[in-house]
Amino acid sequence: MSIEQKKHNLFYILTGFFLTNALVAEMVGTKIFSLEATLGLPPAQLNIFGYILDFNLTAGVVIWPFVFVTTDIINEYFGKEGVKKISFLTAGLIAFAFLIIGISTLLPPAPFWLNLYEPDGLNINLAFALIFRQGLGIIVGSLTAFLLGQLLDVFVFHRLRRLTGANLLWLRATGSTLFSQLVDSFVVLFIAFYVFGRWNFMQVISVGLVNYIFKFFAAIAMTPLVYLGHYLIDRYLGKTEADKIAEEAARKSEGFF
Repeated sequence: MSIEQKKHNLFYILTGFFLTNALVAEMVGTKIFSLEATLGLPPAQLNIFGYILDFNLTAGVVIWPFVFVTTDIINEYFGKEGVKKISFLTAGLIAFAFLIIGISTLLPPAPFWLNLYEPDGLNINLAFALIFRQGLGIIVGSLTAFLLGQLLDVFVFHRLRRLTGANLLWLRATGSTLFSQLVDSFVVLFIAFYVFGRWNFMQVISVGLVNYIFKFFAAIAMTPLVYLGHYLIDRYLGKTEADKIAEEAARKSEGFF
């Protein structure tokens, strides 16, 4: 197999992994879970600007760190164009998924399907709609934050690479993620709950800080996976070819857009 074929196969694999994780994260994002209860800890009860908050997080945050890791690997070997291509494709598919899900919640339910769950006192059609249907504000906020975060990630990643060269992989991978997710954490809440909702500005800041604290430690904890990804790619492409592809990607990744 030629190096070009291997490179294309690698891009397809990373694209599939990225798309799957991003779509699943959006789909399960309607569930809010308690991080403290998951870890067997008491509620955090953080007092942030007068709001008493615990680590009650969307289930999507469990999967999003894998999206961050994949973004950094794509950044390294396929540069800005690779990240942009995958990010816009993913945003389009997420929007399409929301459209299809929205239509499916409007379809008249079959009586036998309703009757299956009636003995349990459950209106399965209502439950289906409540779980899968998200408000316009959340959809717009999520997609906007996702695209902005991806563009910032690739920009910061290659700025750091220009300063450090091929060294300090942990710095550009973790540093770009920490910066992009700082913006992402507040943009999605600001659009979804301040612009389209009824939250005040300080409430957005407070909840955003709690979300970012989790993302901060998750990004650091996931750093070894970036090294594992690089190791596997070096084995697949060959160290010399992998380094060559990474250098070429860095040269082509000037500017924000």
